Amino acid sequence: MALLPTAVLLLGALYCLIPVAWVLIASTKAGRELFSTFTFLPGTGLWENISDLSAYRDGVYWTWMANSALYAGVGALLSTAVSAFAGYALAMYRFRGRESIFNILLAGVLMPPVILAVPQYLLMAQVGLAGTRWSVLLPVILSPYGIYLARIYAAAAVPRDVVESGRIDGAGEWRVFRSIGLPMMLPGLVTVFLFQFVAIWNNFLLPYIMLSDDERFPITLGLFTLLNQGASAPALYTLVITGSLLAILPLIALFLVIQRFWSLDLLSGAVKS
Repeated sequence: MALLPTAVLLLGALYCLIPVAWVLIASTKAGRELFSTFTFLPGTGLWENISDLSAYRDGVYWTWMANSALYAGVGALLSTAVSAFAGYALAMYRFRGRESIFNILLAGVLMPPVILAVPQYLLMAQVGLAGTRWSVLLPVILSPYGIYLARIYAAAAVPRDVVESGRIDGAGEWRVFRSIGLPMMLPGLVTVFLFQFVAIWNNFLLPYIMLSDDERFPITLGLFTLLNQGASAPALYTLVITGSLLAILPLIALFLVIQRFWSLDLLSGAVKS
């Protein structure tokens, strides 16, 4: 019986990794090799594909990558900050309506983004921000799931006795949060940042509705336009595949850089403070 769970996990891993392997191998193939060679046989055109992709429309691909880095980096940082403040407040303070607010946030976690996209567009159009970068950034700052994670983590990682001790010693609420609560919450906030960064980087629907100028497109929407053009110009398929491979490299690098924060002891930051 122990083999069955292992077999299921292996099948799941194959299901997830085979498309990644296909993209990795297909990106090495020149246009003439893509449809004429065995699927998992490496090609000889990786650097040529990267060069063609960089030259396409004077390097618009790298503009899309920079836009995605802007949206995901700034959006994830702001969202993590809002989640930290809101999660800490919901976990540490007792006030009227606290549970109602938390329940509303849980409802927001369960709501599909597709339901919110059109109302968000209408709101942005009303204030004249539709079509701008702000129309992509502002809706992602408030993350119900991020606030939920921050609240749960703060309740588990920040002892009330330590917070009360800081108050007794004369520290204000901001000092208590900055010197005690925030360091203890850091590993959880790193997780919130990573989740938000990946979600914004991979977001397609919101930019698709909000933006019309392809100079402001993120990488997901830019590759989508390339894919559509590939129906009439098959040579663009190699650019789409190579672009997809390059688009996941920042996510891998981010994960490798910040994963060490997950091994921090929950109290280490507060002790050092």
